[in-house]
Amino acid sequence: MKYAFRYDGIGGWVTRTLALGSRFSTIEVTADTVKVRLGWAFRATIPRRSIIAATPGRGRPFSRGAHGWRGRWLVNGSGDGLVVLTIEPATRAWVTGVPVKLRQLTVSVIAPSELIEALAVG
Repeated sequence: MKYAFRYDGIGGWVTRTLALGSRFSTIEVTADTVKVRLGWAFRATIPRRSIIAATPGRGRPFSRGAHGWRGRWLVNGSGDGLVVLTIEPATRAWVTGVPVKLRQLTVSVIAPSELIEALAVG
C-alpha cells in the first residue's frame, strides 16, 4: 500500500517547489518493509519488524521538509496528519545523501489512521 504525504499552505508550496512534493514523495508499506521518500531530501527503508509502535503525532510543527537530530526525524509537508513511528533497533536513513541513524520518524500523511492501522503491531 502507498500512502501520500500531506501538504498545506505556503510550507506545502515551498516543499513542492523544491521537488519534495507528491510527485517525488511517498510512503510505501509492504509485508517486509516501510519505504519513505521525500524527494531528494530523505529516504529510508525500514524493516517492518523494527517498527514497534505507530501512533498519532502530537503538536503542530511549524517546519516543513526533513529535520532531525540524534535519531529523531520529522519528514513532512504539513503540521497536520502526523504519525510517529518508533523504530527498534535503529535503522539507517539518508538525508540529502548523508547517512543518519533513525530511531523515531514522524511523517505527515493524508490518511494517518490508515497508516497506523496498516502498521499495527501485534
